[in-house]
Amino acid sequence: MKLLFIGGGQMGSALMRGMVKSGMVSGKDISLFEVMKPQAEALAKEIGLSLVDSAKSGAASADLVFLCTKPAQVAPILTEIRSALTAEKTLISIAAGVTLAKMAAAAGDVPTVRVMPNTPALVSQGMSVLSFSERVDASKRDLVQKLFSAIGKVAVVAEKDMNAVTGLSGSGPAYVFVMIEALADAGVRQGLTRETALLLAAQTVRGSAELVLSTGQHPAVLKDQVTSPGGTTIAGLEKLEALGFRSSLIQAVAAAAKRSEELGG
Repeated sequence: MKLLFIGGGQMGSALMRGMVKSGMVSGKDISLFEVMKPQAEALAKEIGLSLVDSAKSGAASADLVFLCTKPAQVAPILTEIRSALTAEKTLISIAAGVTLAKMAAAAGDVPTVRVMPNTPALVSQGMSVLSFSERVDASKRDLVQKLFSAIGKVAVVAEKDMNAVTGLSGSGPAYVFVMIEALADAGVRQGLTRETALLLAAQTVRGSAELVLSTGQHPAVLKDQVTSPGGTTIAGLEKLEALGFRSSLIQAVAAAAKRSEELGG
């Protein structure tokens, strides 16, 4: 199985590193086309992938073609590589907002997958959400799902839900990083060292997320379990409600989802 990545930026490199780290593929199975040569050469040295001189030549010899570019670059790249794409290949795009129909218009009638991953893929804790075109048969769907399962969890949704997915799990790590940073700042404000505060904040978020996933309990139930009458936690929660913590997160997801739709337009 030969993979071509077109674009080796933050998300593309996270996917390549994560897939190699998982053992699902090796570096020698991956080719990369990237215009930023120093960045591409460093990644090639790190994980053992090969560099190609053009996206079209790379696509000609690949089984899976990953588009890891900005949304505006998708149509020009697909136009360039269109003649190298066949029904035996699978096109996989992580470009926010770019629909399956728009990719088909530029690439032709080839099996196409739209994916919204996120950067925790680098540590095999990613969340990848997939939508398939009708041209992707059952065996190819299974292959793509297994590939992304190697770097975290996978969900399959109808394409109409992909902008919401982008706003939530695609952009979500940034919201969580801001929360961790803010919690650590609060710890420092209360007299903890930066190192200790950051450890407490990050592990608290990590452990809380694992409780939700491993127990299957609703977050509200888990919240109530640590919220004693008249205690410290309810005092903190009261302040979060007063400052619009929930509303801020809801609006952040909505704004990111709207921007995803705009980028695709």
